[in-house]
Amino acid sequence: MENINFLPIINSIIYSVLGVVILLVFYLIIEKLTPEKTWHEIANNKNVALAIIFGSFIIGISIIIGSAVHG
Repeated sequence: MENINFLPIINSIIYSVLGVVILLVFYLIIEKLTPEKTWHEIANNKNVALAIIFGSFIIGISIIIGSAVHG
């Protein structure tokens, strides 16, 4: 039987969960800093400009987190 090393898989899962948690924390920080509730503004009021800005923010933070986790 071969010796299977699960350490890389476990590390990937840990870093993925850590990245998602960090992204959610940053989302909550931005949500507290903005004067309006962003999700309400995007979903109910159909604010496309805010959706584009917020999507760009999430992509940018995700790239930073991914680069930091990858090394």
